[in-house]
Amino acid sequence: MNLSAVDLSPVPDDGTATEAYADTVEAAEQAERLGLTRYWVAEHHGMADTLAGTTPEVLLGRLAAATDSIRLGSGAVLLNHYSPLKVAEIFGALDGLAPGRVDAGLGRANGSPAVDRALGTERHVRNPDEDHAEKIEAVVAHLYDDFPDGHEYADITIPRSGAGPAVPWVLGSSPSSAAVAGRLGLRYCFAAFIRPQFMPRAFETYREEFEASPLAGGVDEPQAMVAVNAVCAPTDEAAARQRSVAEAVYARMQRGTVGARPSVETAIDELGGVPDPTPTSLDIDAWPRAISGSPETVAALFDQLADELGVDEVMVQQTVGDHETKLRSHELLADAVGT
Repeated sequence: MNLSAVDLSPVPDDGTATEAYADTVEAAEQAERLGLTRYWVAEHHGMADTLAGTTPEVLLGRLAAATDSIRLGSGAVLLNHYSPLKVAEIFGALDGLAPGRVDAGLGRANGSPAVDRALGTERHVRNPDEDHAEKIEAVVAHLYDDFPDGHEYADITIPRSGAGPAVPWVLGSSPSSAAVAGRLGLRYCFAAFIRPQFMPRAFETYREEFEASPLAGGVDEPQAMVAVNAVCAPTDEAAARQRSVAEAVYARMQRGTVGARPSVETAIDELGGVPDPTPTSLDIDAWPRAISGSPETVAALFDQLADELGVDEVMVQQTVGDHETKLRSHELLADAVGT
């Protein structure tokens, strides 16, 4: 099984974006040493005091300079905010900086009304899936210089490395995004740490809708990955303590507080105690937003995901109390799956 990671660049307590980005660079360097397949960075807007990952295209340039072999990508660039050409130019430039190892993770999401207005994004479109699919197709056509002769964009060129364009992935957390990926014949990554209740149906939809892609950069058979919130510690009980941070963050979100990350002690206090350890097997239809465990427990859970979803790669997103906990968890996870 392949193991990868996605990083939201959380801002440390009493820290700034400078510290957050330094932590992301260190974690990407560690991921390369540990043998992870890819390291992605996220795009969130309007909460930069807690999540500094607003512009993956900028941060990926820094990661390209700090690494040599690991694949780098966006998890995701929010395509509804931008023009396909501009997104393709970004990933063409990144490919020039990290030849042959860039993933173009393409998603969509609305922020607050104020954020969307500031970004110039129309919140309501008549056919959102159709619009999203058309934008993805255009990005891929620009990346692979695949517009037909006579097309108005056929003569537009973007930066290239010569080692192969950025590889497109469709990212999402619903069956509708899975359907888009399947119909376009592109790789798909499902964010189970956002809406785990849709996970089984999303992968079923992806395979039901899949058609061998006519697009350059597409695939002939389904190729999928699942992203989960998972923290690993030496014991199940220690890992459950670390998972309390993610559980408290989700509880805060339900109360309308977004972005804040408590300490382990504060999280346990807010939850009224340490969460129960995650069992070594879970009902796939009732998968939680966060899991935890010893290396043996997490390995068993990842094997279950691979078997039941038909994937051969798990991407880890972590919501933990501090940077050192994340680094240690990555070490244990890499050991657990044998990267």
